[in-house]
Amino acid sequence: MSEAIAASGTVHWIGAGLSTGSGLRVLCDRARRVLVWARSTERAGKRLAQLGLAGRAEVRTYDPSVLADELGAGDVLVSMLPAGEHADLLRLCIERRAHFACSSYVSADILAAVPAAQRVGVAVLTEAGLDPGIDHLFADLLVERARAVLGEGAGTAEFVSYCGGVPATANEFRYRFSWAPHGVLNALRAPSRFIADGVPQVADRPWEATRPFGLDGEAFEVYPNRDSIPYIQQYAFPPSWRVRTFVRGTLRLDGWQQAWADVFAVLRTGDDRRIAALAEDLAARHPTTENDRDRVVLVVGLTVHADHGAAWSGRYLLDMTGTASESAMARCVSLPLAFGVTEIMAGRTPAGLRQAAQSAEGARRWLAFLTGEGIPCRLEEIS
Repeated sequence: MSEAIAASGTVHWIGAGLSTGSGLRVLCDRARRVLVWARSTERAGKRLAQLGLAGRAEVRTYDPSVLADELGAGDVLVSMLPAGEHADLLRLCIERRAHFACSSYVSADILAAVPAAQRVGVAVLTEAGLDPGIDHLFADLLVERARAVLGEGAGTAEFVSYCGGVPATANEFRYRFSWAPHGVLNALRAPSRFIADGVPQVADRPWEATRPFGLDGEAFEVYPNRDSIPYIQQYAFPPSWRVRTFVRGTLRLDGWQQAWADVFAVLRTGDDRRIAALAEDLAARHPTTENDRDRVVLVVGLTVHADHGAAWSGRYLLDMTGTASESAMARCVSLPLAFGVTEIMAGRTPAGLRQAAQSAEGARRWLAFLTGEGIPCRLEEIS
């Protein structure tokens, strides 16, 4: 591991949208200085006031050239902007020798910039939100526990991880937008890879692989999301385990697939222009209002049958409803991200790429923080 440049104690939080939540309070408490950059200082100030943080952070109108002038060596830049804008911000961080953090998946552009970041001592924290993020913590701890109970011998493993932001009270659309509709639609257009019955599978249209999923007596629908298979290695599955099932996916309310039939019809045949128009239409027809309450459900489960006859099964569950002052999604995205930033400031994050904690030891530290902040993380296991 390469040593990272010492943190300065200054944090630049870029964006003040739907996922900006209590994590910002944590940073106002722990950082020497916090600057919130948004489309306008009025927007930044309004979000701070909503979180009870008025006057706790400096506000700026987001302008990349102005940001470049203020970003100093050892600062931490937290990008809450759309994923397509992360790579430019990371390149700026490398130029200024500032650390970078976001909650999004690692993109090819981010990956391409990592060697340069490592050379100059810049930490690049990614996948540090809810999903990806908290799901990684749960997986790291489940794998560690299974290995401790069953040993390192051969066996058959089944792993599932499903996460969804849904309306707390079901609506006709069976959904509540917790991020930009255009991003939601583009995620559905991306093929997914997973393992079922021991065989790698590809779903070109992930929603067509939707199936029923029961959770503690409640009916949901789930479908595979993105490329699950590389996470087998990231979660430190022993080579001796034969992977029968491995899927990371999205959870929706029962009836979602039927309610979205018209949306899927456009996704099957529409070009970028038509899909962008659909996103605008969905935003207008299904706005998020101050009276809405969201619900976050995350379940991560692992079952291992050892060849010597023993078996172990474990499951982490997070089920949380938002409040009038803050959505569940904002809490569950911003709090783990903020803790990751405090890890950078404490010198516990090496230079180069990091996806959430990436170790059971680190996962325990992150999870202790999250439960202390009121995020309910429940472990159930059968041996």
